[in-house]
Amino acid sequence: MTEANRNADAATGAGNTRKVALVTGAGSGVGRACARKLLANSYAVVLTGRRAEPLETLAAEARAAGREALAAPCDVTDAAAVEALFETVRARYGRLDLLFNNAGRNAKAVDIDELSVDDWRAVIDTNLTGVFLCTRAAFALMKRQSPRGGRIINNGSISAHAPRPFSIAYTASKHAITGLTKTVSLDGRRYDIACGQIDIGNAATEMAERMAHGVPQANGEIAVEPLMDVELVADAVLHMAQLPLEANVQFMTIMATKMPFVGRG
Repeated sequence: MTEANRNADAATGAGNTRKVALVTGAGSGVGRACARKLLANSYAVVLTGRRAEPLETLAAEARAAGREALAAPCDVTDAAAVEALFETVRARYGRLDLLFNNAGRNAKAVDIDELSVDDWRAVIDTNLTGVFLCTRAAFALMKRQSPRGGRIINNGSISAHAPRPFSIAYTASKHAITGLTKTVSLDGRRYDIACGQIDIGNAATEMAERMAHGVPQANGEIAVEPLMDVELVADAVLHMAQLPLEANVQFMTIMATKMPFVGRG
């Protein structure tokens, strides 16, 4: 038996119900919290992101707790790197049960005429093309593996519904993720692939620190916005992940209760 086969047996072999998940952007914020939550609930988790060090730290933390984690750095905007990542998953585990497309970035908060084309492309490449590339590779693996199928969860945003001021690249990318989610949900039916989206508002992460110091509002004011514990997001993702494939949370919005979203604009 090869090492890859032994690893696949350890994750999904007879008598073992451990599922295999891949989390992008796992080195910090929402991705790190969700990866930890999945690890604590018996998933084998492949941790990916551009920076190797935080992935290795999280993997070492998981292994010290007797959990199965693999740090696999990858730039999700690089098609060849994404293909190599998913080949690593296939070779090591033989299958993939869950993909959490979480990796994302923002651009400077400026008027559209002050946003460079390079900054626009950097956001779209990560937030949209990166999700497409990872979803494409996961779809191919999930429809051919045995047992067939799996689940894909996309990290949308409150901005998938309503923009913040000065956020054209980020908002456009997140609106596009909603279309991608719906299409994959439709096309995945015949292969037992479920696809849903979680839209998050003001989770307390490094990316959202600015909310606590005041951010522009639709009426031109600068206002401090409330935050919520990122663990609540991880709990929500886990709920979506643990559903049987005959059920799907198509869209979930989880947000700080008092954040200015309902009615903003």
